[in-house]
Amino acid sequence: MSGRVLVVDDNKVIRQLIRVNLELEGFEVVTAADGAECLEIVHQVRPDVITLDVVMPRLDGLQTASRLRADARTRQVPVAMISACTQVEVDRGQALGVDAFLAKPFEPAELVTLVGRLMKRGTAGAAAPGDAEPAVGPTG
Repeated sequence: MSGRVLVVDDNKVIRQLIRVNLELEGFEVVTAADGAECLEIVHQVRPDVITLDVVMPRLDGLQTASRLRADARTRQVPVAMISACTQVEVDRGQALGVDAFLAKPFEPAELVTLVGRLMKRGTAGAAAPGDAEPAVGPTG
């Protein structure tokens, strides 16, 4: 598989884990430490998929997703929340147009499959807001 993924997580270990697993599958990975950094670099990076943690300093994942969807340049980029999401956060994410959710802890294979699916969807046209895929793995 190929394509560029912007991985946004305040935990350096998690960022590296996601990066390594995606790079092993042929994806190009760029990372950001929080939502504010994501918004600073997203237009230069031009990712095909963005993964967001929910709980981050400065700008959390839901606020970041909201700003990405409000920007015409990033509105169609598939966004996946990779976090220990509560149902309330999943519901808010779906309302904001988040495309998919992956619960932490996750299996690396689930991550790769999800990003690959979003990559294909992104090239074929983004889903309408509210068409988010259900959370994968344990929730809570």
